[in-house]
Amino acid sequence: MSFDLLKILLVDDNQHMRMLLTEILRSLGVRQIFEAMDGAEALQLMRDTQMDLVMSDLTMSPLDGIDFVNLLRNSPDSPGPFTPVIMITGHSTMRRVAEARDAGVNEFLAKPVTARAVIHRINLIIEHPRPFIRCAGYFGPDRRRREDPAFAGPWRRQGDPGVVELQY
Repeated sequence: MSFDLLKILLVDDNQHMRMLLTEILRSLGVRQIFEAMDGAEALQLMRDTQMDLVMSDLTMSPLDGIDFVNLLRNSPDSPGPFTPVIMITGHSTMRRVAEARDAGVNEFLAKPVTARAVIHRINLIIEHPRPFIRCAGYFGPDRRRREDPAFAGPWRRQGDPGVVELQY
């Protein structure tokens, strides 16, 4: 896979983490790497440049990763509601993972970050994109990771009332 055409935005208030991610991405051949120190700066940067992928830390201030993704997905003036987002954090409890998923994050990456993990998450987004779903209280990538043939419940998303599956 050729990464040289990707425009990737790194959003993290920690300069050392941005430097580490930049080095990993450069070693993969990514040439266009943009940086922001928080979600507000990231949104402004995205208004000027269309990004192919965002890698954001979860814990930042004044606008943290969850709030950033909520605005990116749901704000009427969002610069890129379909832009894939990889959330990076050292707090990988199930509660935090669920918060990120419910905000509309595509992938989750736990610290310490490795080059292999970064490559794996980017490949998942590029080679196995999930369709976006809009329903009451949620807009983002389909949260289901696999089909469960044993599921017997009435709600299977496609064709359910009030659910629209969108392709990007």
